[in-house]
Amino acid sequence: MATQKLYAGVKLRETRVRLGLTQKDFAGKLGVSLPYLNQMENNHRPVSTGVVLALAQEFGFDVTELSTGDAERMVTDMREALADPVFGEATPPLADLRLAASNAPALARAFLELHRAYRQTHERLASLDEALGREDSAIAPSPWEEVRDFFHYCDNYIDAVDRAAERVATSLAADGEGGPAACMAYLAARGVTVRLADGPVLRRYDPARAELTLAARTAPATQHFQLLHQIALLTQADLLDATLDFARFQSEEARDIAKIGLANYFAGAALLPYTAFLEAAQDCRHDLEVLADRFGASIEQVAHRLSTLQRPGAKGVPFFFVRVDQAGTITKRHSATRLQFARFGGACPLWNVHRAFETPGQFLRQLAETPDGVRYLCLARDVSKPGGSFKAPVRRYAIGLGCEVRHAGALVYADDLDIGNIAAFEPIGISCRICERVNCHQRSVPPLERPLRVDHDERGVLPYRID
Repeated sequence: MATQKLYAGVKLRETRVRLGLTQKDFAGKLGVSLPYLNQMENNHRPVSTGVVLALAQEFGFDVTELSTGDAERMVTDMREALADPVFGEATPPLADLRLAASNAPALARAFLELHRAYRQTHERLASLDEALGREDSAIAPSPWEEVRDFFHYCDNYIDAVDRAAERVATSLAADGEGGPAACMAYLAARGVTVRLADGPVLRRYDPARAELTLAARTAPATQHFQLLHQIALLTQADLLDATLDFARFQSEEARDIAKIGLANYFAGAALLPYTAFLEAAQDCRHDLEVLADRFGASIEQVAHRLSTLQRPGAKGVPFFFVRVDQAGTITKRHSATRLQFARFGGACPLWNVHRAFETPGQFLRQLAETPDGVRYLCLARDVSKPGGSFKAPVRRYAIGLGCEVRHAGALVYADDLDIGNIAAFEPIGISCRICERVNCHQRSVPPLERPLRVDHDERGVLPYRID
């Protein structure tokens, strides 16, 4: 099998600029000529094995970053955007999209922003309750989508916030056994009173009285998480603001939403501190129930945290994580793998995450293969969030967690699965419009990049054939 050439000019150039080196100095440290470096930075030549080794030896560079990151995500996002019927048949070939993502990532992002603005404008025009001519109707990305993409393109790992949370977790553990009691003592030492009360609000902080109120009927893991969230807001404000300044959000709404997201990130990282959690995950072979019990966390918190273990030099198994509601809408998504999720609409109906609602309280395992030939071990389970009283609504979700099958040996869930049998892998996709499978019985719309044949005298599962 031929080895795939590695074109990573943008990453190479970003590394050089971050180190503050000229092309001449950088070329000298990598042991290549100046013209050769220039050709690699412009993707006219692939990055050689010698350069990869030099990056690791000279600079301690995590070479896996050369082949991962924004490029694959942007290719998937652009393919989905180009599946919009507005583009008709004028769809660039996949090779062109890969070149754009690798050589002109800023242009690719601008295209995605433009398409997102178009979609929002189209939806506004279709909505009868949208008033024309309002001052607040200027085209801008949805604050929620803007924040989602910020975390998406950061690999859902914010190093400074993660390390700060780990330091706080160490401090809390040093004061006792940790847990909610340690958080309350930590806040009390800073003049904050914590009380529990009945009511629909999970957390309310009164700055004037320095009083934090938590919902008494929520699970201990939720209370612990909310305590850590408030600790982030009260003690890490400068760090959160500096991170938000770096992100340069386009609206105050997006910045406010992102601050909640960063505080949540801090809470998750403090509840499940990086080093200790990574070691425990490896020891128990990523058994979610064992980890949840050991750290006093929920299954969802553990699954989400596993997908963020991407610290340079100490990376865990690259997981994808997703949460869907009963309508199939993706409400949380992140992937440290090559698997990317649809930005618009739901996930592939053949994916086991949708079947989790049918088997409450059970883990479902699935061996799956995406159209690009990559095989995954997928895990799914339903998650219910009771309201705490008889009349309170119950929120129901399903979560999915998975990794490429080459990491399956590190997961207890792979035991007794026939990983070596190609027939054991079910075909799944991302979105029907960009899925190239021709015989999918669950297909909802035709794929954009394949011609169709319609035979009036013959009908199969679909009313057309895909060439």
